Amino acid sequence: MPNTIGFIGAGTMGLPMVKNLLQAKFSVTVFDLNTAAVKDAVTAGATPAASAQDVATNTEIIITMLPDTSDVETVLFGENSISQGLTAGKLMIDMSSISPEATVEFAARINAQDCEYLDAPVSGGEVGAISGKMTIMVGGPEAAFNRAKPTFDAMGSTVTLIGTRNGDGQVCKVANQIIGGVMVNAVAEALLFADKAGADAAKVREALLGGAVRSFILENHGGRMLDRNFDPTFRANLQRKDLNLAIEACQKLNIVLPQATAAWETYNATIAGGDGDNDAISVLKTLERLAGHEIGELS
Repeated sequence: MPNTIGFIGAGTMGLPMVKNLLQAKFSVTVFDLNTAAVKDAVTAGATPAASAQDVATNTEIIITMLPDTSDVETVLFGENSISQGLTAGKLMIDMSSISPEATVEFAARINAQDCEYLDAPVSGGEVGAISGKMTIMVGGPEAAFNRAKPTFDAMGSTVTLIGTRNGDGQVCKVANQIIGGVMVNAVAEALLFADKAGADAAKVREALLGGAVRSFILENHGGRMLDRNFDPTFRANLQRKDLNLAIEACQKLNIVLPQATAAWETYNATIAGGDGDNDAISVLKTLERLAGHEIGELS
């Protein structure tokens, strides 16, 4: 039953991903500690599971979408875990954003059970997860990728096999988060600068959207900054976590990432300021505190 999907992690991103799989007529079994999320998925047509082990026992392709490396490790190898429910020939896909090095280790342990493993982190945020237009970055064997491709196509519009080594997808996601984290900070700085200098920040953003710096982050995130909508679509503490993966890699790879490091420090301050569970655009509030100025207060 190659179209039988198990899904663990029905959070902000995971739940709409489950719903897109269901809309594509996949049979989906779901598990999450958040019973309300599971109930929502079941209402949409999913089958509930009692544990991660139960998911792995009863499905052929198992997907995880979890917050951090430690969460993935626990669900894969802890009590009532995926590894305890696997049998030969199953496919494990981790779509979380976690450590590339840990991914290599996890894949080897799953491969030792005669199962395949793909790392397939995503980009696009809640908006992309809901629309089914996420970017999916995959690392792992090409045969496993081809097997998983119809599943990926139900959740994303851009699906790329980055490389045939496990961990390649996670490396791509860290690169994505370097760009995203730096750009969110840059947009916040630009809008704050414009407003403090006396210009209309909304008009500045409008003008910039017609030029070379036009981007999804300027359009979407910049708009939410001006609306002061800090409701989480991607939490600041998760962005800090992803940038931390880049910072940790610097020492191992003997490289310097000054812009990523500066963005990481801003997210550290944002979390210290109490906005860790708010959206990543809350870096704006951190910069405003440092400037002693809030956008719009002079108008």
